[in-house]
Amino acid sequence: MTTPLHSTLKRALSIDGREYVLTLTDTALKLTLKGKRNGVELPWSQLVNGEAALAVALHASVGAFAANKVPAPAANRPAAKKRPARKK
Repeated sequence: MTTPLHSTLKRALSIDGREYVLTLTDTALKLTLKGKRNGVELPWSQLVNGEAALAVALHASVGAFAANKVPAPAANRPAAKKRPARKK
């Protein structure tokens, strides 16, 4: 037997080294970057209908996260090369 979803359910995800929060409600699912408010929301009705535009919208919405790329931590970045001093 399954349990009806009456209240919000949140779960943490790590995808390609980035932290996300998946929120499930009785009307939709929402995926956001951890610490952010705005994300990609997909109503259950659109998911069940299998609309052709849904696939296009999902692929376009992935671009929203790609634009917010987090820079690599300083420890993982290669050291900057120092240029030799100019001669006068």
